[in-house]
Amino acid sequence: MTGALSRFRCRAERIFRKSWTIFAASCIVALALGPVAAQARHLQCVPYAREVSGIQIHGNALTWWGQADGRYPRGGEPQVGAVLAFRPTAAMPLGHVAVVSAILDDRRILLDHANWSGPGVIDSGVLAVDVSEEGDWSSVRVWYGPIEALGSRHNPTFGFIYKTAPEPEAAPTLVHLPEPTQVAVLDLPELQFGR
Repeated sequence: MTGALSRFRCRAERIFRKSWTIFAASCIVALALGPVAAQARHLQCVPYAREVSGIQIHGNALTWWGQADGRYPRGGEPQVGAVLAFRPTAAMPLGHVAVVSAILDDRRILLDHANWSGPGVIDSGVLAVDVSEEGDWSSVRVWYGPIEALGSRHNPTFGFIYKTAPEPEAAPTLVHLPEPTQVAVLDLPELQFGR
């Protein structure tokens, strides 16, 4: 009986070790893929920006600026429909992309983007303000839904990716006015200036 018990114990220990190894490996895989699977359940900024802008770039937002080189025009001025590419930071290590929906003035635009105010949240027509010292859109503050105000963080950007080349500034239109006509002559007393 001892021989059979010994063989059973050895077999049970092998099964236990093999099961434990499989369980441990499964846990490691689950931990490694967990964040990816969680992210995949929410709309991310990249597919949203690609769909809204029509700019066909794939991969993490931090790669868009480099991928656009030679494929799409890039620059530092906002244009409706352009993608604003954010640089990666500690707060957003994969960068971010957002689509310009309106230009309010030279330092304020409206953006449409996903996954900024929360996982899978789409923000449409939210304010972004150029806070760069040079006024070149290299740093922006963006509306943050949970606080219903501009976020306090200054977010560095690469610039804008355009689907088509930006429109050149239009030349000023010259308006031809008729020659001035003298309507009346006022007879004013001569003014005396003190010395």
